[in-house]
Amino acid sequence: MAVPQNKVTKSRRNMRRAHDSLTADNPAECSNCGELKRPHHVCPACGHYADREVVAMVDEIDLDEDAA
Repeated sequence: MAVPQNKVTKSRRNMRRAHDSLTADNPAECSNCGELKRPHHVCPACGHYADREVVAMVDEIDLDEDAA
């Protein structure tokens, strides 16, 4: 079974893990509604991408009481 020959110090262990940190998102402003969205993705607020509507958004859904 593989066993380390010598103890790995905290400094050496942490230097190895220096590149494992997560980076924050880079939100961009939607050109249509101004909400923050992920770059190169459809805006979740208005459904626009590259100045055109690609997803039709519904403001309010009316459900019949009989159907529910």
